[in-house]
Parts: sequence; structure tokens; C-alpha cells
Amino acid sequence: MVGQGAKKLSQLGFRARDGRDPQITGLSLDSRTVKPGHLFAALPGSALHGAEFIPYALRMDAAAVLTDRAGAEMAAEALSGWEGALIVAEDPRAALAGAAALWFEAQPAHVVAVTGTSGKTSVASFTRQIWQALGHKAISLGTMGVEGDFHARLAHTTPDPLTLHRILAEAAGADVTHAAMEASSHGLDQRRLDGVSVEAAAFTNFSQDHLDYHAGFDEYFAAKALLFNHILDEGAAAVVNVDSERGRQMADIARDRGLVLTTVGTGPEADLRILGQRYDATGQDLRFFALGRAHLVRLPLIGGFQAENVLAAAGLAMGAGDDPEQVLAVLPQLETVRGRMQLVAQRENGAAVFVDYAHKPGALIAALGSLRPHVMGRIVVVFGAGGDRDRGKRLLMGQAARDFADVVIVTDDNPRSEDPAAIRAEIMAGAGPDATEVADRAEAILRGVDALQPGDALLIAGKGHETGQIVGQDVYPFDDAEQASVAVAALDGRI
Repeated sequence: MVGQGAKKLSQLGFRARDGRDPQITGLSLDSRTVKPGHLFAALPGSALHGAEFIPYALRMDAAAVLTDRAGAEMAAEALSGWEGALIVAEDPRAALAGAAALWFEAQPAHVVAVTGTSGKTSVASFTRQIWQALGHKAISLGTMGVEGDFHARLAHTTPDPLTLHRILAEAAGADVTHAAMEASSHGLDQRRLDGVSVEAAAFTNFSQDHLDYHAGFDEYFAAKALLFNHILDEGAAAVVNVDSERGRQMADIARDRGLVLTTVGTGPEADLRILGQRYDATGQDLRFFALGRAHLVRLPLIGGFQAENVLAAAGLAMGAGDDPEQVLAVLPQLETVRGRMQLVAQRENGAAVFVDYAHKPGALIAALGSLRPHVMGRIVVVFGAGGDRDRGKRLLMGQAARDFADVVIVTDDNPRSEDPAAIRAEIMAGAGPDATEVADRAEAILRGVDALQPGDALLIAGKGHETGQIVGQDVYPFDDAEQASVAVAALDGRI
């Protein structure tokens, strides 16, 4: 990756083992992108250590190598006699993130971040929408890529520090002043946000996910907590949903860190408190307490949990310095995030079809439970579970569908390298004997649409905004929203 012009190694916060201080012309995480003068970061990984590629980086004339002690030992033979600079760090990921911040130098003046098992994408998008409604040039970064007044694709919810700081610098160069980021547990654990000046952060909720990466729930929560006890500086703003025990635990962490805390929830202790919600087929009326009095707003959003996401976003916008009254005034302008409880089609009999990204037990329960007040008839759900991911959630997702939907159809959802039938069997064990198993996702959606009677609703869960189905190493084009629209048009005789 080519940077912003050469900088001395010491200008990036590094000291080499032998005191050398070469000019650095760029930073690289991938040895294939190394050019003469680059610093190559050889980081430990879950499958391979980046030190395996140090010899290649040296052949490409890297001027410096950043790694840990294990990496230095692995590449000792290649590094012997090399005239470049070797930096050995206890935490090379954090060191790289700090160097990336110094290399790219710029970022929007106001950056906020949100973590939690579910709701990150919606909160980040709503925060960006609030800012734009207030006249700021703003972006949101995460699962959907970079959206708003500057656009870019992202391979990960929280990208590697080189990509992240490059995008923040490019956005700042495009006069973007406000950025709302999703902070995944992987990204926090791998120090990808280190070096970003975050002035406000939010916590949404906590439920099972990513136990294929984290050793257990406590480790998963500890990774989330890094946003508040490591990334934020004392005196920064924290917005925490305190309707759960884990939320109250996060609020305690924020208080202990000396953060300015705003709480969200339904209980009397919440600063931004939901007082009541009234649902209909196109959205909800939200009554909430804030700034010492009650407010009533119309939100064109499906799902009761969206009210919590909206208030979290409002808290972030306030924490980033916007006038609270002006923030609350623009809430009715918020729009549904693509693939999040998105109305994608409607049958002639009035039945509605929604697409949502829910791919975890808690998220599926929240989606189905929140859809219920909007639906006069039955809820039909089509869903699956991803391969090469936390197997423990499959049974739980089946149970969630069985308990919260009226008609359950289990299908494939990114089986990857696993046997799709085996994944479906694990889900069916929880979904029960009344559930239907349909391997082909397009057929499953067609069956779900065909089952809709007047007043019913279909939730197609798991993929949301995604436009591909991963089978083995291949990605096949597949869009739930598009498939639903085609199915509705075909069954209603429009094609």
C-alpha cells in the first residue's frame, strides 16, 4: 500500500532493534503489495503467522519489518544479515494501528463507533442520516461498506487498520466531517480501531455469536468492552442500552473509565427512555422521554427494537456535539437500512415480505418478536445458518423460529465448506417436526411467498443486504430481496 510520502520510521512511532531509522515509503500487511521502502507488518494469525512471508517481503526490498517475538524467531534466518530495520513489538497489531494513524494523518473531525451483537449497522446508518439531515457531510462504515457522502467497499465490518485509516483520510479529504463506524468484536480484539480518535461510542446488546472465534461469552464481551475501556479517552461520551445485565455491566465499565454516560432503555433509569410504541403495517409511533420531557415521533421503521437503535443513534449524535433538540427534531426523517427489516415486496392480498440480516439466535428472536405487532395474521419465516461458523447457534436458531413464527421453512445460507444437509439437520433438531426443510433457497422463498394469506407476513432472515450465496469456495449471485420480488410477481401473475 503506497502512503502519503516517505516518513522516517521514528515518525511512525517505531524504534528498530539496532537503532536504524530508514525512510518508509508505504505500509503493507500483504507481502504481495510490498514495494521498495515499505514497512511490512508480519502479524500472528489464526491459521498462519505473517512471519512466513517475511522472506518474500525482503526480496521486494522492504525497508522495515514489524512483528512479534515469535515472528522474529520464525524468520531469524531470513533476517540474519539483512540491512533493514526490525521492530519487535509485544502487540504488533496495536503498533501497526498507531503507525497507520500517523502515516495517513487525517480523519473526519467527529468519529463515533457502535458495538454489540445486533443493531450496529442500523445505529451507524441512523447516526449518519441524523448528521446529514443536520447539514453535515457524513459517512457510515461497516457491513454495508462506506455509505453517505463518500463511498467505498469494505471486505470486513471493521477493516484492517491500513484500510480503515486510508478510508478515513480519503473521506476527510473529500470534506467529510462526521463518520459513524461499526466496531466488531473481531476488529476490537485485533486492535483495528487503535489510533482512531473516537469521541463517542454506543453499546446495543449482547447475545450468542462468534464463539467460533472467542473462547466463550466472557471473552466475547471483553472484546466488546475494549471500545469503552481502551479506545475511548476519559471524558468521551458513552451511550449504553441498559435493558440487560450485560448492558448494565458495560455502563459500569463506562462510569469507571470516567466517560460521560447516556443510557438507553425502557426502565426508569434510562436517560433516553422508551415510554410506548404503537405499530402498524408501515412503521410505528414512538413515545419516549428525553431532555426532561416526553416526545412523540413517527418512525417509518418495522420492528420494535428499531426504537432502541434510533435512540442510541440520537445519543451518539448528541455525544459528538450536535444540539440535542435539533437531533430529536430530525428523527422522523430516518429510513430503513437496506436488508434490515426491509419491506421488499407485497402480495396482491396485502401480505408483506421482509428481508432481514438476522443470522444469530438473539437477532432472529428480536426480528420475529418485533415483527409480530405489525402483523394481523401469521408470520412465515425462511432462514438457515452459515457453514464454518459457530455450530452451537444452529439448534438455538431452530428453537427461536419454532417459538416465534407460525410457519417455519429451513433452507441453506452460505454453507461454505460444510455439508448443507448436515447444517439443516442441526437447525431442524430445534425447529421441530412442523418445520419444513427446503434445500434450495430460491424454492424456499417461493414456498414462503406462496403460503402467504391476507394479513400474513414473510420474514426472509439471514442474508439481508448480501447478494451472494457461498457454496464451497464459490460465490453464486443470490439476492433475497430480488428473489422475493420475482416470487411475488410470478405467483400474482405479473410475469
